[in-house]
This record gives sequence, C-alpha cells and structure tokens, in this order.
Amino acid sequence: MKVKAFPALVPAPGKAETIASVPYDVVNTEEARALAGDNEHSFLHVVRADIDFPDGTDPYGDEIYAKSKENLDRFQSDGVLVREPEPCIYFYRQIMDGHSQTGITLATHIEDYENDIIRKHEKTRPVKENDRTKLTDVLSANTGPVFLTYKDEDLIDAFVADWCRENEPTVHFTDDKNVQHTVWRVPSEDAFPVLDCFENDVDLSYVADGHHRSASAHRVGKERREANPNHTGEENYNWFLSVLFPASQLKVLAYNRVVKTVPADFLEQIKGLFEVESNGQQAPDSSGALCLYLDGEWHSVKWGEVDSESPIDRLDASVLQDRVLTPILGIEDPRTDNNIDFVGGIRGTAELEKRVGSGEWAAAFSMAPVTVQQLIDIADAGEIMPPKSTWFEPKLRSGLFVYTLD
Repeated sequence: MKVKAFPALVPAPGKAETIASVPYDVVNTEEARALAGDNEHSFLHVVRADIDFPDGTDPYGDEIYAKSKENLDRFQSDGVLVREPEPCIYFYRQIMDGHSQTGITLATHIEDYENDIIRKHEKTRPVKENDRTKLTDVLSANTGPVFLTYKDEDLIDAFVADWCRENEPTVHFTDDKNVQHTVWRVPSEDAFPVLDCFENDVDLSYVADGHHRSASAHRVGKERREANPNHTGEENYNWFLSVLFPASQLKVLAYNRVVKTVPADFLEQIKGLFEVESNGQQAPDSSGALCLYLDGEWHSVKWGEVDSESPIDRLDASVLQDRVLTPILGIEDPRTDNNIDFVGGIRGTAELEKRVGSGEWAAAFSMAPVTVQQLIDIADAGEIMPPKSTWFEPKLRSGLFVYTLD
C-alpha cells in the first residue's frame, strides 16, 4: 500500500472534546443541530453546515458548502484548529463497553483505490457521493476519515502497543456515549517502521465504513489530476485521510430491517419457508437465522446451510432478500423501496419494537452481524454486499484530524 504521514490540522491542546463530532451520516439535520447545541466549535458546523440554516433549506445548496468553508476557516482563525509543524501519523484508540480498538491515522493513495488495493464491498448512492465530493472540493480537505481494515501484522501491532505504553497521549476524552477516545501523535521519522510495513507487507486494505468518503476523495483527486498539466503524483490531492484498524480488533453490529406492509398470512408464509419457533427470542445466536417481530411477538427463524460458492448468497441479508423481501413483499431494490428501512444494531431490538409499535411499520427483522472475514471474502471476490449489511461501532469522530489537499 502507498501511505504517508502528513501535517494535519488538529484540535489545539484541550480543544479536542469541544471540536470532535459524530460522522456526518449517522445523524439527520435535527439530530445534528441538537448535538451541536450552543457549541460554536462543534465540527458538525463543518461536516453538516445545514444546521446553521432554517429548516427547509436545501441541504445540497451552494450556500451550505460555502458555510462549511467559512466555519472551517473560522476554526483556524479562532485558534481551535491548528496546523502540525511536521508530518505525523496518529494512533487512535477507542474503547466502548470494554471493547478496545486502535487504528493508525495516515494518508492513503487514490491509485490504491483505483487499482482495488483498497477494496470495496458496497455501492455508493449518487446523492451522497455527490454531496461529499462537492464538500471535499470546496473545503479542499478531507474532514472525516475513511475507516479501513487490514489483515493483522505483528510488527505493526507490537510497535503500536509499545508506543502507546511508553508515550503520553495528546488527546483523551470520553464522549456522550461513554466511548473513550485517545490519540497518540507519532512524528514521521519515528513512524518509519509502521509506514515501511504498510508499504512492503500490507498488500490490501478494505473499506469497512466510509464508501462515500473514499469515493468522493478519489473523484476530487482524479479531477484535480486531470486539470493539472504539471501533475507529478506527489500532490496532496492524490491522497486521502484514513484510519486503518487490524481486522481482529473490529466489532461489527447487526443492521436490522423494518417493513411497512406485510400480507395477512405473512407468518404462515414464513413458516412454509423456514423453521420457525415463537419463543420470544429477539436476536439470533448466529448466522443462518434471524428473529421476526410481528403483531407484538418475537419469532426465531432458521434455515439450513446455503449451497452456493458465492459469499454473497450465503449472507443472511441475501437469504432474507431472495426468499422473503422480493417474492413475498415485492421489495426488488431495498436501496429505493419505501416499504423498507434499516436500523443500526447500536439502537438494539427495543428500537425495532418501538417502530412496529408505533403502527408505522408492520414487522421487523433482527439480524446476526456480518463477520469481518465475510466482508473480506466478499471484497476479494469483487462482489457487492446487500445494502446496509454492516454497522461498525464505535464510530470514528470527525475533527480530530483534517487532511488538506492544497
């Protein structure tokens, strides 16, 4: 892989907790506005500048992106975001509910994205990709890191562990979800063993979360490359902000589903296809099963091994799509069909009961989490997961590192 250290924009000492925000795509405008509150330096003012406008404003209007640029510039003039004096990488540890993961923040290359060295497993939605592309271009910066994973390397693991044990962090805070965020700054000359290992020993990485951010970074880099007659390949726009985590450390949660309408005999049809037990179980114990919430009751739904060489066909989401959603409910494309919605596993099964109980949704499906190995197998096969198959927690905070393209 091509990687490099870079002189980031980072929060001034003591300002990280004030600045850092949730990613742009896990909240809507109302939620983002509430989270920012009266904090004028919340990074949501950069990644979701629609919160600074009245309700009903076009979230993709030119004035939104101009406001994002104004806010990013203001953060720097106010001295809450400062430029590192030298290129660095950063070790970024998160601890949630006793689970710890430590990633390496650095810049990755758009050619690795183009050449499938950085592998993808999801399609992007044009409206979201266009939005992040325009924001990246207007700001000339990557404001949110792409969440990548790679197969564990002992040398990197040992170096990270030693550095974090022997050096004081530059950032440490606990957010409103009780997730601990800790950052260690590593100057490039000290980071050589890590950078060298990525360059020579890590052949592939995989987008875990951030398909729209990586696609938009690639688009902006490609457009600037084509517009520059003196392009050399070393310009900042050839790179984008990433945090790489070893695969063994990642935690994947389920991505559940709710549907608005079902036929009157829906449960009987399900029983005709699967092994069903009305036992009150709310979440499956493993893959090859799901739990159905219907008419105030939970049902365990199981099936045998799927006889297919395709790793896509063996996914629980594919079984649900191919055997239930399409033939019974007529949901051909879950990306666009209004009869279905997706609920991140972090919200728990209580959220499924709440939605169905409201009367707006008729039934809910509680899914087993996809494994990291399944994600890798699918990306290696060049296939695309069904939409909303993976939910990674904890989420990377935006605003802790900003990579600028100029």
